[in-house]
Amino acid sequence: MSETWAWASHSPVFFVLLTLVAYRIGREVRDRTGGHALAQPVLVAIVLVGATLSVLDVDYADYRDGTALISFLLGPATVALAVPLHRQAHRLKGFVVPLLVAIPLGAVVSVSTAVVLVETLGGGDLLARTIAPKAATTPVSIALSETAGGLPSLTAVLTILAGILGAVAGPAVLTLLRVRDRRARGLALGAVSHGIGTSRALVEDETEGAFAGLSMGLTALATSLVVPILMAVLL
Repeated sequence: MSETWAWASHSPVFFVLLTLVAYRIGREVRDRTGGHALAQPVLVAIVLVGATLSVLDVDYADYRDGTALISFLLGPATVALAVPLHRQAHRLKGFVVPLLVAIPLGAVVSVSTAVVLVETLGGGDLLARTIAPKAATTPVSIALSETAGGLPSLTAVLTILAGILGAVAGPAVLTLLRVRDRRARGLALGAVSHGIGTSRALVEDETEGAFAGLSMGLTALATSLVVPILMAVLL
């Protein structure tokens, strides 16, 4: 029996089910708390999966390999974010120019402030190159980190943390700053907290979610362009 359990608890089927169940619990927690900021399904799922892997003494590499199917499906899921944007295409009228100015400028500020902050606090070039692409969606930030000479695994962690923090605190901060335009709120959340923030924006409002998805894609593109330039200038 113990051997069967040991095999089952380290199989891809178990890892996929664990991930899906943890995320479903996260959604239930969010719904039961009335959409509380801290009750983000992704955050709840990370805590539950992490705790389970720790109790079962499962290596993260085994979990990552076992959930390759979910990672693969993230690609089509990201592309599917174009659907709500298509439905909200008429809202782009009069907003294209501000969008094309804000996204590249935001990418420059994000990368520059990250590098300057690390250097100011005594961090080395390696850490600066690792944290610089944090605003891009995870697959892009990992690739940029590797190209820039950073630590891709640490970049992934920082990117996810940025996404969770943005999803938790972003809407409240935007409300405090009196940013009420759903398009502007969506652009901000998508640019700062990529996929996790986009999922939060979709819950808030369809227009907000659509523009968050657009912002996530454009921010990844802009970050890819500015990271090599700013690394050469600042480091």
